[in-house]
Amino acid sequence: MNVPDDLKYRENHQWIKMIDDITGICGITDFAQDSLGDITFVEFINNIIGSENPEDEKIAIIESPKDSFDVYSMVSGKILEINRLLEDSPELLNSDPYGDGWIFKIEIEDAMVLEDLLEPDEYLETILPDDFI
Repeated sequence: MNVPDDLKYRENHQWIKMIDDITGICGITDFAQDSLGDITFVEFINNIIGSENPEDEKIAIIESPKDSFDVYSMVSGKILEINRLLEDSPELLNSDPYGDGWIFKIEIEDAMVLEDLLEPDEYLETILPDDFI
């Protein structure tokens, strides 16, 4: 299971990578994409770019033949950009969930909230069986 060291995580299988002091790129984890199987559709919430979103506000819906997955804002902030490539190429979430398969960019309100997110080893503990750790 690929869990990069330079990201912060939530138990809902999403990640954030800070690209400067206030801007982060967000997406779903390798575990999430693997659980979904072949992703066939990504739909973003209307008028999301430029909007101020509280933590846990829905940003997008990801669908596969196996299941659907709601993507939420991991922190409060303004949505700066969404990855429009996913609308035509949702399979990027399967092939490159930490790169070209990013979902949205956000300008966070308060960098202190990042301290409440999971470190890679903490996230791994949520997805691996107890006898594996």
